[in-house]
Amino acid sequence: MLPKDEKSLQQVIDKIAKMDESRRSVMGRVHDIVLTAAPTLKPRIWYGMPAYAESASTPALLTLRNDERLNLAITEKADFRAVGGVDGSLMPAAWYFEAVDEDTEKRIAEIVRSVVS
Repeated sequence: MLPKDEKSLQQVIDKIAKMDESRRSVMGRVHDIVLTAAPTLKPRIWYGMPAYAESASTPALLTLRNDERLNLAITEKADFRAVGGVDGSLMPAAWYFEAVDEDTEKRIAEIVRSVVS
């Protein structure tokens, strides 16, 4: 029997593997970006979506959604910070994407690191 962290990782990999090919490769890349940017986060399934938490038994901080558009989202369990500037006290929480180029990869890594730091 696999340890809980390994079982949860496999469930996330299986979830991504069931996606249509164009989305599967993009989501697989985002999954790798998340784990590289925040190696302490643990993959798990959260409300049917690939997600990442501080441990296998804590609420998810980030989710990956495969809806009409692909989506990286920060959950309400993360420590939000207002963005300031013209957006004042608004707190960004979701980003849609269809592909991941070098700039998008860097931005996703920044978002992920902001959740765990």
